Amino acid sequence: MGQSEARLDRYLEGLVSVLGHKDRHAPCRDYCVGLLLDGERKSMQPMAARLSPASVGVARQY
Repeated sequence: MGQSEARLDRYLEGLVSVLGHKDRHAPCRDYCVGLLLDGERKSMQPMAARLSPASVGVARQY
């Protein structure tokens, strides 16, 4: 893991730590990372397709 990725991971850990239930952590992380990825559209479906193409239907439910 590079230095930038490690910093992002620490930041996201602090962010998700206040969300309460652990089921909210992964979707929050995915959403934040999706916002940082290339691509014009930043809605959930295009971001989910870039993060995990095999599970786009599941990710859309968040």
